[in-house]
Amino acid sequence: MASLSLSRLSGAIRRAPLRLTRNYVIAPAKPAWVPRQYAAKPTPTAAPAAKVSTDATTVAAEVSTPPDEFKVSTSEAPPPSTNGAEGTVNGSDKGNGNGVSNVDGAKDWSKSYHGLATQAFPKEATDILMAPIDPLDVEMKPGELLFASIPASPFGPGGWGLAPRSETNVGPKIVSREYALVCQGRLVAIARGEQEYFDPAGIPTATEACKSNALMRCCKDLGVASELWDPRFIREFKVKHCVEVFAEHLPTKKKKKLWRRKDQPKFGYPYQE
Repeated sequence: MASLSLSRLSGAIRRAPLRLTRNYVIAPAKPAWVPRQYAAKPTPTAAPAAKVSTDATTVAAEVSTPPDEFKVSTSEAPPPSTNGAEGTVNGSDKGNGNGVSNVDGAKDWSKSYHGLATQAFPKEATDILMAPIDPLDVEMKPGELLFASIPASPFGPGGWGLAPRSETNVGPKIVSREYALVCQGRLVAIARGEQEYFDPAGIPTATEACKSNALMRCCKDLGVASELWDPRFIREFKVKHCVEVFAEHLPTKKKKKLWRRKDQPKFGYPYQE
């Protein structure tokens, strides 16, 4: 019985057709990239040409009226910029010389050159500034640099001052800053002061000494102690009032010759005679 069933099954398999093929439907493939379609730009229309009349007596040009969005009323126009309460226009002769001024009319001395070389000072002030120096006012620094005490200002307290013209420049060993000397509301001189320092804690002191050095250099333009800028006067002053000695720099143990006044005591730290 079992053998009969197996024979019938094998015969049915042999009689059945073998379907080893598959049917495929080929569809058109979509492109990977489709160029974007841009709208065509409108062609600009040319402005209407002006019609010119060539009459023998008059020549008139008729142009199109501008649209309303391009019209600016006079009430919306900004007023001209002015300097201070006087209402002077920038760069005018009534300003501070170069048009630099604050809102309240005060001059910005960090940029202004107002009053420079416009008029000489009175003779009384000139005689005080250019008076011969007193030898007792002259000091000698170890670096062989002569400087004199600034005489009393002929302009009086509040009649002169130093105005910074730059930021303080702090280098590895030196501090410098530019100052302007202003006397009676006029710019007189500009100079950069400098001062050495050896410890970062001494930068504030060096900054103040930098201002004094700038004042000394500005006074040169006023003729104050002009002899100290003359090499011949310096040589004669050393022979009469100074002495050259050997001194040792204690931190570095280096010896060198230094000048000091004869009526002054021996050098102190960091030098030792």
